[in-house]
Amino acid sequence: MKIEYRDTHEFTREALERLFLSVEWSSGHFPDKLVVAMRGFRTVFSAWDGETLVGMISVMDDGVMNAYVHYLLVDPAYQGQGIGRELVARVKEKYEDYLRIAVIGYDAEVSFYENCGFVKSKDASPLFITSLWT
Repeated sequence: MKIEYRDTHEFTREALERLFLSVEWSSGHFPDKLVVAMRGFRTVFSAWDGETLVGMISVMDDGVMNAYVHYLLVDPAYQGQGIGRELVARVKEKYEDYLRIAVIGYDAEVSFYENCGFVKSKDASPLFITSLWT
């Protein structure tokens, strides 16, 4: 199988729903909102196996100094093949002149991000407000 990488903001609701639910993310239950959200990100790189969306990364940025990785997900059937690393590498290349690329990773993901060159902050903690419907 050959994975194709795309720089696009246009996705079908079905493709997003399938990918997000494959990793059991609650946002997959809101595919229409995900379609709109993808159009609003500054950067979205995606990975495809034929016409099947198997991975993506999305980034918000302030245009000059800070970039924030919002979503990084790879279908479990495709994990371990370097897709996530390639998506991160594309973001690092695009934002190489920025002062900071930030990501909030869950504990189980920290080693992945560290292996991609991120450093865990020793003096900061992520803070969230999550809607009750998620």
